[in-house]
Amino acid sequence: MPYPQDELHPSEELVLDLHPHWWFFAKSAGVLTVVFVLSVVAQLNDWPDVVKIIAGGGLLLTLLWFVQRYIAWISTHFVLTSDRVIFRSGIIAKHGIEIPLERINTIFFHQRIFERMLGLGDLDIESASKDGAQRFDDIRNPSAVQNEIYQQMERNANKQADRISGGINRVHAGGESIPDQIAKLSALRDQGVLTEAEFQTKKAELLGRM
Repeated sequence: MPYPQDELHPSEELVLDLHPHWWFFAKSAGVLTVVFVLSVVAQLNDWPDVVKIIAGGGLLLTLLWFVQRYIAWISTHFVLTSDRVIFRSGIIAKHGIEIPLERINTIFFHQRIFERMLGLGDLDIESASKDGAQRFDDIRNPSAVQNEIYQQMERNANKQADRISGGINRVHAGGESIPDQIAKLSALRDQGVLTEAEFQTKKAELLGRM
């Protein structure tokens, strides 16, 4: 189940769309396999009926557990775009986190020896938000994901710098007074060309020239 394209912004590019590593539901699959074998053995041999009933009930419960974990797996997305990190899980009861790339401070990944052998690990993203660090479990190849996020952060920062310089060049091109330049910067902010933080920075710079 791919991440819905209609949830992306018009100028946003999808970079990574990851489900958790298959280890996410490996435990339920292993238990299901063991219970299934025991149930078949119980049915093929002259075991007491109560044992066969318990085995059948156990098989049903473990099958339901496996289905629940599989549905959770296909409905969980760790998404990296050109603008943000997105985490979504759930079909009916949904849970989601969005972290803009410009607000990310540090990214850590953790892998135990067994996890390194399987190619999974946990990813911690520290950001300038009220929740601080967010941990994402069972990420495939977390070191490569960490590196890709840093690359997108750098590209995002360069894109914002180009946007600021482009807006400033448009303002300076007419040779306006500083109040007129501030007014034009305000218009660029209202149009979404500049963010509020970018506007305030350049406004303070212009006022310092007066």
